[in-house]
Amino acid sequence: MTTKNLQLATLGGGCFWCTEAVFEQVKGVEKVVSGYSGGTVPGHPTYKEICSGLTGHAEVVQITYDANIISYEDILIIFMTTHNPTTLNRQGADIGTQYRSVIFYHNSYQNKIAKKVIKEVAPYYENPIVTEITALDIFYNAEDYHQGYYNNNQNQGYCNAVITPKLAKFRKMHADRLK
Repeated sequence: MTTKNLQLATLGGGCFWCTEAVFEQVKGVEKVVSGYSGGTVPGHPTYKEICSGLTGHAEVVQITYDANIISYEDILIIFMTTHNPTTLNRQGADIGTQYRSVIFYHNSYQNKIAKKVIKEVAPYYENPIVTEITALDIFYNAEDYHQGYYNNNQNQGYCNAVITPKLAKFRKMHADRLK
């Protein structure tokens, strides 16, 4: 039996429900927690405060993964191909800085890999990639009802219209990465 090599990745790709739903299906991912990072207002923000766009926080997920099964680079490739990294402060109909595309790195290695992956995937996009790469300061868990949102609300309109098609695209592009 091999020892797990658990690592963290913190990513914002618009609505955290979408990003969480994708990474919950990735082989090697142990846990995905929806939350908030990157803000300037002190204290633990609430969803209502985040939605105002005034706190500076982004909706993010914090992914605990086993680096013996999946690399940080592969996590980022999945991330960069399952959201639109070319739209500033928006994903689809979700508009505001809280929906920005962002990679919060935990160390210099992650910073280096994030820059490398963005450079590698850039030619596949018609428009320039606007994904932020910034050091993680603090991660706040989102409220309980946001955790596992897609799994608990698959029949909800947003889930059917936005998340289900995104998951279908993910499964097609990254079939070899499915649990």
